[in-house]
Amino acid sequence: MLLSKLSTALSVLPFASAIVLPGGLAGNPTQLIMPYLKERAPLQDIVTWDNQTIFIRGERIMLYSGEFHPFRLPNPSLWLDVLQKIKAMGYNCVSFYVHWALHEGKSGDFSADGVFAWEPFFKAATEAGIYLIARPGPYINAEVSGGGFPGWLQRVKGRLRTHDSDYMESTANYMKKIGNIIAPAQITNGGPVILLQPENEYTSANLAVPEFPDGDYMQEIEDAFRAAGIVVPYISNDASPKGHNAPGTGKGEVDIYGHDSYPLGFDCAHPYAWPDGNLPTTFRESHMMQSPSTPYSVVEFQGGSFDPWGGLGFDQCSVLINHEFERVFYKNMFASGVTIFNIYMTYGGTNWGNLGHPGGYTSYDYGAVIREDRRIDREKYSEAKLEGVFITSSPAYMTSVPQAASTIYTTTAYLTVTPLFDRESLTKFWVLRHTTYNSLSSTTYRLTNIPTSAGILTIPQAEGKVLSLNGRDSKIHVTDFSVGGYNLLYSSAEVFTAKKLPCGKTHLVVYGGPGEFHELAFSKLPSERKWMPVVIEGGLVGITTNIDATSGTVVIGFTAGPQRRIVQVTLDLFVHLLDRNTAYNYWLPSEPGAFDHSKALLVSGGYLIRNARTDGTSVYINGDFNATTTVEVFGAPANVRYLQLNGKQLKTTVTKTGSLLAKVDYVAPQFTPLPDLKSLDWRYTDSLPELVSGYDDSRWTLANKKISNNPMKLMTPTSLYASDYGYHTGSLVYRGHFISTGYETTLKLRTAGGAAFGMSAWLNQEHIGSWPGNDKSQDKNSIFTLPKLANGTKSVITVVIDHMGLNENWIIGTETMKYPRGILDFVLAGRVKSEVTWKLTGNLGGERFMDRTRGPLNEGGIYAERQGWHLPSAPTVNWAQKSPFEGIDAAGVGFYTTSFKLDLPKDYDIPLEFAFTNATSATPNYRVHLYVNGWQFGKYVHNVGPQDVFPVPQGILNHEGTNYLAIALWALDTKGGKIDDVQLRVGTAAPPNWWYSVKTVNSPRWQRRAGAY
Repeated sequence: MLLSKLSTALSVLPFASAIVLPGGLAGNPTQLIMPYLKERAPLQDIVTWDNQTIFIRGERIMLYSGEFHPFRLPNPSLWLDVLQKIKAMGYNCVSFYVHWALHEGKSGDFSADGVFAWEPFFKAATEAGIYLIARPGPYINAEVSGGGFPGWLQRVKGRLRTHDSDYMESTANYMKKIGNIIAPAQITNGGPVILLQPENEYTSANLAVPEFPDGDYMQEIEDAFRAAGIVVPYISNDASPKGHNAPGTGKGEVDIYGHDSYPLGFDCAHPYAWPDGNLPTTFRESHMMQSPSTPYSVVEFQGGSFDPWGGLGFDQCSVLINHEFERVFYKNMFASGVTIFNIYMTYGGTNWGNLGHPGGYTSYDYGAVIREDRRIDREKYSEAKLEGVFITSSPAYMTSVPQAASTIYTTTAYLTVTPLFDRESLTKFWVLRHTTYNSLSSTTYRLTNIPTSAGILTIPQAEGKVLSLNGRDSKIHVTDFSVGGYNLLYSSAEVFTAKKLPCGKTHLVVYGGPGEFHELAFSKLPSERKWMPVVIEGGLVGITTNIDATSGTVVIGFTAGPQRRIVQVTLDLFVHLLDRNTAYNYWLPSEPGAFDHSKALLVSGGYLIRNARTDGTSVYINGDFNATTTVEVFGAPANVRYLQLNGKQLKTTVTKTGSLLAKVDYVAPQFTPLPDLKSLDWRYTDSLPELVSGYDDSRWTLANKKISNNPMKLMTPTSLYASDYGYHTGSLVYRGHFISTGYETTLKLRTAGGAAFGMSAWLNQEHIGSWPGNDKSQDKNSIFTLPKLANGTKSVITVVIDHMGLNENWIIGTETMKYPRGILDFVLAGRVKSEVTWKLTGNLGGERFMDRTRGPLNEGGIYAERQGWHLPSAPTVNWAQKSPFEGIDAAGVGFYTTSFKLDLPKDYDIPLEFAFTNATSATPNYRVHLYVNGWQFGKYVHNVGPQDVFPVPQGILNHEGTNYLAIALWALDTKGGKIDDVQLRVGTAAPPNWWYSVKTVNSPRWQRRAGAY
């Protein structure tokens, strides 16, 4: 019955011999864009584009990219690890931001050295075979302090992100210097940079910027980068598809228009809530109206979520944006024809050293496919790999045109299918989802009205068999899909890869969800080749094959299960029938440094396969294994008989498929237990000596500016805004001097530090109150009752404020980045404001920051930081022996240091983390700044949360030597506070790190600081 249906179908003419494009355009797509190209000639000929894709050296590329900010992982020797993990998912590109504030902490003083250097990143990308999209701003948003703007821009009177002359003049040095750094790394110079995005999300403005969108402004940004040597095409990222600066809009237009999309938002508190209507279904239509001459580009698509202070943590965010999200939402974007696709974030990293914005905490894990500590154990990593390998190794997708979504292609209206028709072949893609996209139902169906080269088919053809879509899932079915020269007439099972491997044999890998039935068929199998489908692995249970030798047709049905089945269809065609969980173990590694899959091998097994190559009689694989298992290599040339893994030859057998199979033994790392932090020799000093009577603040900055450019009008006789005096990061300390009259009864303070900030105030030596902070308040009005003062007494108000970073400036004209930090207003009862003289400090030197290695944001203004005692080898020998677990018995700031040695095996990647106990206690209001070898790697707010575990990367922590640990404990309650517990612990079991030598990051030791106060 099945064969007769198929044989009849074979006599039917193909469905269509020509594809008509939307808008009535047919034929060569360059006809559409030639006028544009002639009018706006590119400056180079390596990276070009048409309305479908970009080309690199004449080859079409599906640009599948992951967002990674190297400044959030301050050890350049680890960057290659992250890039290779991205490449292993099938991605071929990485997008990166540049954080201006880390490079130009003082206007005109630009530096890009050490962990802030970009050349090692460009080198690592080249070594990994990863293209780069550079996104240097100058504004980037990115959940970083000021949205990337340095704090000194608060003193610029002009409107930020506009053509106002003083703002543009402020950006000039940065754009020239960073442009000069990126330019040599362009592909035209042999580097990996292929696109550059000027500005960022130039999408929204208020009425203060009536000229928005301002082409003159965007043109100035673009011209500045061109003047610095940038010749690669410009791409944009509208925050939503509004068409701003698209080609043809005039001044400020970019070469390739792109936009962003975060369809589920950032509600990690409800990780299973997929609101109705949140699946984008009109993006293709918008693209055809806004930028039909360029590839459809989504420059930021949701790969996770940020999490605010007081949130529920990034593990919960990874549930919101999980593997099911990837299946439904990513495949929906493929249904829209996206060919430049960047996932934000793919690796998030850490907001170390105060670099983050006030809306988030130290971790920037983002719930991404790669964890903050670089582990890849989330299921979403494996799902992303299945999709990434398929879409980047399917040439027909790149020339396919999306058609209208419809319910006519299945037997149920509960499912919707969006077809994509290739205009250069008969290949078609059928993207299927629930019509109600957030449905949790299991829906059975058959594909109907499916045009193929064999006629219009219903799939599956087997009697009594149906397909199923279970819950939040989506599938890509293919028809007339090229498999190494063979025609895959159809497949309901999803394709992982279909590739003719170096051995000359073709391997098709397909998979389905556990327990699902699937059917696939080959047609037009050549009669001159001997073929007879044979199940050569996995047995016959749950699998059927039907053949029609006359027409050259074979149909295979199978039920996906944990046992792998391999069917040999012809002498050189093998089909792997898998369930999804088994498919997760497959990899398609390229040769080291290769930017494509042209010489890739097919590998099964391992925690991670980074790359593979053949040479002579051996295949060489670089990969990570965290358990004893097997590794199997398909596709090596016939003369290859040996397998080397990470430089070690394995005992290898050759299977029936011609694959090389070997056992990999994993031995867990053995090392002495990590130090018990409670048992170490801790040293203590008071870090708020400003409370001591007679403290000399003569070298502090006098708050004497009567005029401020800040848009917030002054409410005090002189500005008390910290950035007016060059203090933009970390803790701020104020001292207000006055001669008492005895009538001062209360002090009103309005202080600002950003979301989750805290503050404490003292009158002379007496604590008068604190604001412990909450998850939302960025400023606070406080009223404190004062103790009785004697007439004529010299008195001092001391205020400590936790600076949580500067606001971003997403909506142009709001000037939110300029919202000040520090004391906004005060009222001392019975006194006029001018009778109080204020001084302030932040980090020592302010914009003339002391630590050029760790950058302008790493340290704040508490006494120990100003002295540099958070740095290794600080002079602590004569300090008191006291630990943070004992704490302090009054409101204040205690500073604790200790040292410990690690002796971890250097041939393992062992993630370490500091874990605080967030116990309920009688004194919950305290904060901790955690310094590891001088690097601030934790800002723990006990009463707000959620973060209580702080990963610290190898290289910041010396795994084979002495480490210096410093803790600033700020107790906000009158009775003081203590840390309940903090432990140094190992993360999840780690694979050997045979593949790289992790370098210890340069961490300069303490030296006496001239002028420290």
